[in-house]
Amino acid sequence: MREANVPVQFCLARLIRDIRFLVEHPNRPVARWGKKLLEWMRKLFHTLHRREPLTAKGFARSMDRIRRRFLKAARRPPPHSEAPPLADRFRDKAIAAAYFTFLTDPNVEPTNNRTEQALRFIVIDRRITQGTRGERGRRWCERAWTVLATCAQRGRSAFAFLGQAIDAHFNQQPAPSLLS
Repeated sequence: MREANVPVQFCLARLIRDIRFLVEHPNRPVARWGKKLLEWMRKLFHTLHRREPLTAKGFARSMDRIRRRFLKAARRPPPHSEAPPLADRFRDKAIAAAYFTFLTDPNVEPTNNRTEQALRFIVIDRRITQGTRGERGRRWCERAWTVLATCAQRGRSAFAFLGQAIDAHFNQQPAPSLLS
């Protein structure tokens, strides 16, 4: 995604879930470290929710301070096998930055809930039908799901689109566009 200049945002909800796992860890240093990280996440969201009374500059300064302190704490895990995998996520500056893209790009959400909701029906379909057995079946399903999702996003009838595509095929005309 970096090569295509697409903003990357790792899901903060998943990160918070991983931190909460650490908070409940039986090893006290790991649990304390998890509590410290969770406290920084709380401060981040507290500041995010009181954005309105702050100036743009004040908000950016506060969020940057919280982000830097969170990263400093996250990069110093206690010596236990459960802690380093989480800390390793924040050692690479580009990956660490991808957890906070939403702070500087108003078009990016802090979670991937919308994406997961868009994929939900596909996961349910795969579970019910047990998927497909071959490459051709997978390709067909990918294309059908793409048509259904795109039509839903654009408020178009998937049934009408498929009817237009079939008519175009049998009348040797160009296929209709999903984008228009």
